[in-house]
Amino acid sequence: MATRSEPFDFLFLPGRGNSGVDHWQTHWLGALPNSSRLLQDDWKAPDPVDWIRRLGNAIEFAPRRIVLVAHSLSTIVTVKWAAAASAEHLGKVAAAFLVAPTDVADPAPSFAPVRAFAPIPRKPLPFPAMVVASRNDIRVSFARAEEFANAWAAELRDVGNLGHMGNDEQLCDWTEGLLLLGRLLGKAGL
Repeated sequence: MATRSEPFDFLFLPGRGNSGVDHWQTHWLGALPNSSRLLQDDWKAPDPVDWIRRLGNAIEFAPRRIVLVAHSLSTIVTVKWAAAASAEHLGKVAAAFLVAPTDVADPAPSFAPVRAFAPIPRKPLPFPAMVVASRNDIRVSFARAEEFANAWAAELRDVGNLGHMGNDEQLCDWTEGLLLLGRLLGKAGL
């Protein structure tokens, strides 16, 4: 994907557990130019303060504008960072591709490790964004993903029944996702 206006970098933000070898993020990281992955100290017991701080630091010290490519819990990290960031730092984000947002407010016991990331901000993002949601995601209902997209003023894309679109699904190159990312870049003028 070549840039149309100004140069930018891709910053991949894995969800809880990181992205394995068959995860689409790992495949894209190796295929897209100027890409890097934001690493966390603890992938199993995420700390919201630490995860948000690391994202803020990566954006602050980035040499160029960034396209955020977030999966799962990191979609919430992205939105929480954006809700508190300065205008200067927000201006460094060219767009955000938000795949399978985790509903951290879900009261089910399986969500306990990520509940500290609640509440989920419900204000428009100040940069172009797309929420990509599956109809059979175990971490968020499609209706909730739609609510999030509307609140964040993000385009919602329905990808059918792809589960959580994480390590278990082994989407590898995930061509449909790349096309959606290209659509977002086009809307962002990149």
